[in-house]
Amino acid sequence: MGFATLRVLHACIGNAINNLERAYRKRSQSDSPLDFPDLDDPYYASADSHSEAEQLIQELYDDPSVSMASMQIVAACGQLCATVNRPWHGVIETIEGGQLPQALRFLEAAHIPEILRDAGSEGLHVKDIQRSVADLRPKDVAPDPTILTPERLGHILRLLATSHWIREVSPNVFANNRRSSLVDSGKSLVQLRDEPENKHLGSNGISAFIGLMGDECFKFTSYMTEWLLPDTRIGSLIVDAKGGFHRTQHTGTDVAAPTPYASPFNLAFDTKLNFFPWLELPENRARLHRFGRAMAGTRQWETTENILHSFPWADLAPGSLLVDVGGGLGITSSVVARAHNHIKVVVEDRPQVVEAALLTWGRTKYAPLLESGRMTFRAKDIFAQWEPLMSGKEPDVFLLRLVLHDWPDEESRSILRRLRSAAGPSTKLLIGDLLLPYACRIEGAFAPEDSPLLPNLGMANLHGYLIDIMIMNFGAAKERTVDEMSELALSSGWKITDIRRSPGSLWAYTTAVPCRDDVLGDLFGSGRRQLHRVCVHTMDPACHGHLYVRNYS
Repeated sequence: MGFATLRVLHACIGNAINNLERAYRKRSQSDSPLDFPDLDDPYYASADSHSEAEQLIQELYDDPSVSMASMQIVAACGQLCATVNRPWHGVIETIEGGQLPQALRFLEAAHIPEILRDAGSEGLHVKDIQRSVADLRPKDVAPDPTILTPERLGHILRLLATSHWIREVSPNVFANNRRSSLVDSGKSLVQLRDEPENKHLGSNGISAFIGLMGDECFKFTSYMTEWLLPDTRIGSLIVDAKGGFHRTQHTGTDVAAPTPYASPFNLAFDTKLNFFPWLELPENRARLHRFGRAMAGTRQWETTENILHSFPWADLAPGSLLVDVGGGLGITSSVVARAHNHIKVVVEDRPQVVEAALLTWGRTKYAPLLESGRMTFRAKDIFAQWEPLMSGKEPDVFLLRLVLHDWPDEESRSILRRLRSAAGPSTKLLIGDLLLPYACRIEGAFAPEDSPLLPNLGMANLHGYLIDIMIMNFGAAKERTVDEMSELALSSGWKITDIRRSPGSLWAYTTAVPCRDDVLGDLFGSGRRQLHRVCVHTMDPACHGHLYVRNYS
């Protein structure tokens, strides 16, 4: 402990940097070694062309050895900071941290990455940035120049620069860096001014994701404590504005009782609707479209080709059917369809989502999949009984990507049971979701047993635990542990047989097969629980292992 631990963490960083450099040297294709990208250098994915070195660097982000080394560095640095930082500073940085996502949301909404892209490496003064921001806003709701002042803008951008989100080139002059260039939609300023509603169309979805997280998600997350502890509503604005209490009779006395809400989202937006029907209200049409593009942005959790390694697609017979349940725009299943001509895809989602998907696909390189009939969309509620396709063919694979994490166990079980009733004997279920490790040491931990790092790699995987709480706040749902996913599947008639993920990654593809009814009866009738071994593959063929998970078996 003490200084010895600090030195071990320091050594962990050094060793991981050596591993990074080794991976970069291995991929170098000239006498000059490939260097690690500089944070100050933007990378615009939408650019017409990129250098050979830059293309290699982008490929290396998906290299398992680079990914693991990067996570070890982030984990060790985070643990070092938590250890040596003055506790009071840690309190301030955490509790005041909400200012940062709002600054990032403002950066995206004001189209500042696009404005700074045109300015180049020399940057732009806040006075010029303010003029450009105002010029891009709708004229009927233009920002008040006495409110959106260059001075205030400079303070917001300086917070982002201090957090390494942009760069302050000289006093009040700012430029994009590698992180802020990721938020760039690729649209020109003329396009943003004339067609702001199409900003996210054809983009990587990251700008839409920031808009979603900074808008709806940030607002309802701020009501988590009032949802969990109703007494904290007293004296808050909720009492007057949200109806946080209602009058009721108790032992003959008229008293104020907390109004029950299904989730912080319902409390924050004062609605009884679930999040998705609420998104489909006419007044939320823009939010619905943004949500669809934001979900495309979640592909950053995995490489585009990750889905191709998640399941033995090549082993399926010609004419096999993949049903993408709650598949949104069908971005993920389209990758399978393009890579495997022998597979047909049906994407199912709510009518409003299907309508948006068809409009989107008509303008993309994937349109031929629709025209050929190898990929179709079907309007369907995931809680309705699954209706056979017109062809009468049973699905070979049901895909649930980022669906179950949106729902509590009861609703998730309902979805899975409906799919189980529609499954044939050889139908497989493929679940794409985060699987959260425990923060304590158990078999199968990401960090070696002799490592001082948290077993789940701490700060390197913090994003998954943040999403977990966000999901809880919008629908009383959760990201699950392997134990929880295994038990949920088995209680719904499915038995997990395989889990695949990249080394140290929270993102996983879980395969399950139907359980026979008589087997389920024996399992639940006995009430016995014991350890069941599930093979956990890593996406890197050089790495493999096993993980014990608790299951009904």
